[in-house]
Amino acid sequence: MSSVGRVVIVGGGPVGLAAAIELGLRGIECVVIERLERSGHAPRAKTTHTRTREHLRRWGVADRLAEASPFGIDHPSNVVFVTSLAGYEIARFDNALNCSPERDERYSEHSQWIPQYKLEAVLFEKASSLDKVEVRFGCEYVSFEQDAKQVTVTVRQTDTGDEQQIECAFLVGADGSQSRVRAGIGATMVGTHGLSHNLNMVFRAPGLAEAHKHGPAVMYWHLNADAPSLIGPMDEGDLWFFMPTGVPPGTSYTDEESVDLIRRSTGIDVSYELLSSDYWVASRLLADRYRLGRVFLAGDACHLHPPFGGFGMNMGISDGVDLGWKIAAVLQGWGGPALLDSYEVERRPAHEYVMDEAEANHALKPSELFREGLSDATPEGARIRREVGDLICEKKRAEFYALGVVLGYCYQGSPIIVDDGTMADWVRSRDYVPSAIPGCLAPHAWLDDDRSLYDTFGWGFTLLVVAGDHDNDCAAARTDAADRGVPLEVVVVDHPHLAELYGADLALIRPDQHVAWRGNAWPGAAAMGVAVGRWAPAPG
Repeated sequence: MSSVGRVVIVGGGPVGLAAAIELGLRGIECVVIERLERSGHAPRAKTTHTRTREHLRRWGVADRLAEASPFGIDHPSNVVFVTSLAGYEIARFDNALNCSPERDERYSEHSQWIPQYKLEAVLFEKASSLDKVEVRFGCEYVSFEQDAKQVTVTVRQTDTGDEQQIECAFLVGADGSQSRVRAGIGATMVGTHGLSHNLNMVFRAPGLAEAHKHGPAVMYWHLNADAPSLIGPMDEGDLWFFMPTGVPPGTSYTDEESVDLIRRSTGIDVSYELLSSDYWVASRLLADRYRLGRVFLAGDACHLHPPFGGFGMNMGISDGVDLGWKIAAVLQGWGGPALLDSYEVERRPAHEYVMDEAEANHALKPSELFREGLSDATPEGARIRREVGDLICEKKRAEFYALGVVLGYCYQGSPIIVDDGTMADWVRSRDYVPSAIPGCLAPHAWLDDDRSLYDTFGWGFTLLVVAGDHDNDCAAARTDAADRGVPLEVVVVDHPHLAELYGADLALIRPDQHVAWRGNAWPGAAAMGVAVGRWAPAPG
């Protein structure tokens, strides 16, 4: 494999694999370095959001992920608040996280509740099928050196200790919260450490799903004195996760103590077998830089926040996609230096947006929602349950219906977005309102032939025509793109609502499906130059 145009990615989890797939599908050679065999049943993430599944749709594996769902994609994604599985129901949220497979005009793919290790398996299968992608397990990152032209990465085989140097054009650190690449670029995580201390347990409990009366769900919140916690089915074979929240720092239990805690919290006496238990600390931390020269950070290597809302892994996958298409454009010669500069400019505000939401969600955990008397079979107990239920419906709804956080961010102030004067009008909201303001995700629609609008977009840029006769504009755009080697598809769509959604006849859509420019007449080469990072946007 030639070092010319090669990318080394440290970390073989979802973020690193996403970057590798995005690069590999664009014809860029990359090597993924992963120290561990990615196996086992550690809980990690369990929600694959709509935006991530839209990326999987582009990659051709969204259906493969659906097939891997342990309970089927029709399994209700309900979240139920209870005193215990054996006790009272207090509140519930149906179709949380937009997991219903029923078609929705706002997006091309629904979310999916699935263990992270099954998502990783689908991503690994896709990455391994690409000629340009090599994944090396049992290989760890040691250090790097770089100059103006390349990066030299030193790696070590974990079984033999043998070291090797790999020359590449760019290095991506997707190596998690303890990132050694982050240390290598001198970045520091800034924010608040130790927001809470928690445990993640995975256990087997045959018959537990049938032993309670609260119906199928993906998560049950236990509000009780024994163990305020989250619990839910995780996989086939009667596998469940259990997460006690707000435990004292450094808490650990023996296997017997853990099983007893689960039994007391559920209130159900079945056979419990503990499979794993991990202590973890929730923090809000953001790297003070995402890049040094040809070296970039992505995923947990540059942002950490509480998992409430399920945003972290999904946000990291979008990091990998963003870096992937931009690095590919630069290596293929049609992307300019502002593309790489735009990575942190665009992604940092998106990370901060999500972190605000995750921290707000984290503020009301089961340990904060519990009240004395909540489980009492008395009129006073019923009153307390109603009071807490009302509080939950008011304060926790945003955690489970946050499509605006998942799809609604906008790349304001980006050097590769052409502002039409409306960018400052964008206002962030948990409720997703599709908008074609430049920088936003392109508004979605289902077409008459049951295709997604996104299915019509090309792998490069797309000039979308939603109204009017614009043959001359399309011809001019094709010429401007061809003159600069920019891949461009022209897509004319006759749809009754798209003109209203887009607010203009024409829109230039980026490879990541965000709007780069919109207007009623092609403005010439200037718009294309800004969008591919070769020209600076006009002042103001």
